[in-house]
Amino acid sequence: MDPASVDVVAARARTENFPVASLLFPRAVRPHLRAIYGFARLVDMLGDEFEGDRLAALDELERELDASYNGEPTWAVMRALQPTIRACDLPREPFLRLIEANRMDQRISQYATWADLKHYCVHSADPVGRLVLGVLGRDDDLEAVALSDDVCTGLQLVNFLQDVPRDLELGRVYLPLDDRRMFGVTVLDCPSPELLELLRYEAARARDLLAAGRVLQERIGGRMGRAVGLFARGGLAALDALESAHWDVFTQRPRPSRTRLALAAFVR
Repeated sequence: MDPASVDVVAARARTENFPVASLLFPRAVRPHLRAIYGFARLVDMLGDEFEGDRLAALDELERELDASYNGEPTWAVMRALQPTIRACDLPREPFLRLIEANRMDQRISQYATWADLKHYCVHSADPVGRLVLGVLGRDDDLEAVALSDDVCTGLQLVNFLQDVPRDLELGRVYLPLDDRRMFGVTVLDCPSPELLELLRYEAARARDLLAAGRVLQERIGGRMGRAVGLFARGGLAALDALESAHWDVFTQRPRPSRTRLALAAFVR
């Protein structure tokens, strides 16, 4: 594997826009969240965009993760992450699950049932929320963890709805086969009344999961709770944008504006 090409991906992950939701967190917390975000973007880029042996690249990332705990990593994203791992005493397991999710993407092109897709989300989405709770010192709060898992799975479903055409280009389908059969959806590369109903159905499932964000916000409380709650409100705003666009995911990627997200930050 060409180390230079890995460095290019890592550099992109390090400089991508920091999520607007995270700006509500206290200044001292933001570098830790930025480091986690950089890792999450890096692992996704290696799994989706790396031009080479992606499984080998993910294996190398796991070795870099090991070095972050037991030695000195060499990749810039991992060097930025290591102080956060140490300062917040973050466990290795959520990072490993994110890597495994991208290995799954190399082997699995679609999911038969909602249970199967949810198992994927346990690896691809839920670990991010657990790492955020770790930064906040709340990862031992089992109720908060369960609520966070629901929010993260809901956010992942929103991304699946926004990215149906992009995922098809990658050779992947994240709309369960059982649900597609239930609505008579046979093609996903063009609009149809059947697909419209399927997207509405999956959006309702995402809304139900994102409702946990309000409870999580109240459980954490204060400014920190509002900051955590904004992630769920951002997902709900994205669903509203999809609905306003009449579920047109082919000519655009409907998403809420930054202004809409900023306003959501002040909702209590």
